[in-house]
Amino acid sequence: MHIIFLTHYFPPEVNAPASRTYENCKCWVKSGHQVTVITGVPNMPDGVIYKGYKNKFFKWDEMNGIKILRVWTYIAPNRGIFRRTLNYISFMVSSLLGIFLIKNGDLIIATSPQFFCGIGGTLFSYLKRLPFILEIRDIWPASIIAVGALTNRTLIRILEKLELALYRKAQKIVVVTDSFKRIISQKGIPENKIVVIKNGVDLSFYYPFNQNNEIRDELGLDEKFVVSYIGTIGMAHALDQVIRVAKRLREMTDIVFLLIGSGAKREFLIEEKEREKLNNVVFIKRQSKDRIPSFYAASNACLVTLKKTPLFKAVIPSKIFEIMAMAKPIILGIDGEARQVVEKAKAGIFFEPENDEQLEKVILKLYKNEHERQILGRNGCNFVQRYFSREKLANDYLKILLDIN
Repeated sequence: MHIIFLTHYFPPEVNAPASRTYENCKCWVKSGHQVTVITGVPNMPDGVIYKGYKNKFFKWDEMNGIKILRVWTYIAPNRGIFRRTLNYISFMVSSLLGIFLIKNGDLIIATSPQFFCGIGGTLFSYLKRLPFILEIRDIWPASIIAVGALTNRTLIRILEKLELALYRKAQKIVVVTDSFKRIISQKGIPENKIVVIKNGVDLSFYYPFNQNNEIRDELGLDEKFVVSYIGTIGMAHALDQVIRVAKRLREMTDIVFLLIGSGAKREFLIEEKEREKLNNVVFIKRQSKDRIPSFYAASNACLVTLKKTPLFKAVIPSKIFEIMAMAKPIILGIDGEARQVVEKAKAGIFFEPENDEQLEKVILKLYKNEHERQILGRNGCNFVQRYFSREKLANDYLKILLDIN
């Protein structure tokens, strides 16, 4: 079977191990299938093209047997609706032109979160007469409405109609949470059309190792209690609360907050840190994926948080599984399905999203109790090894594709 995968972003090799798409494609190739990925040049989230790449109209690449067609896009950072929309549209147009370079295929998968990738997948399937599978990792436009990035009611209605049209056109819809399945089925889409394949973790890449590694030496963390956040520092992630709690804990000089990543809110939060003169908050720029396990290992506890909004009760951030695989306790500021997973695993402690007082209490509880940190970390590691191996989930996904084909 020849699987064509349309995705706005596919990582370069150094970042690949943490990518769900990469792990799926690698598994499918290993199983004897042909996979072609159509994507843009690596530049996310800052809109800066990665070293070694050029933004050409068409450039073939290959990684572990996966054929990759990188197409030209209008490069823009992951902020500002107008420029980001131009980026999305340019990818859709370029990817459709790229179909003339692909002679055959058996099915096309297009992945969200942005709509234009789904539109491209629909048009691609029509032109090539292939089954179309829509993969939903984030529900649009609800998620951008939830963080206040979109308020125009006319535009929202247009996007909602487009969302429903994409659901109807797809032969199968693959979602990452049970809640997403429920939300989509409530829009009138048959439940048997929606399949849940949750995120998982590459256990050969994320695994427990020595906490006292080079990261602590580089940052001068010594014997500090490190609470880390690793990922996008964006509008949805409610990281303002970290600055507020750090201010409350500023006298406890052996507690440090480590924020690693890029995003629309990063500069604002740095300005807040400087204004409050907080020495207990350290910002690190976005790191290559090969360094992320070392940052997890250097942490005493890991923060996973989103804004307090009903939609995010349906979300399970993939970093939850990475943290559990690293045997680190999770400080979780997301209610709903993510909370259910963490509490079932007995791998962390929940606090009410955007509740500074509760976050402070959880941090202090874990700070004072090393034994509890070890138990929570061990529980999480055992849980993901049993249920959330990415290789197992990729094989489950493949069975669905084989049934369609």
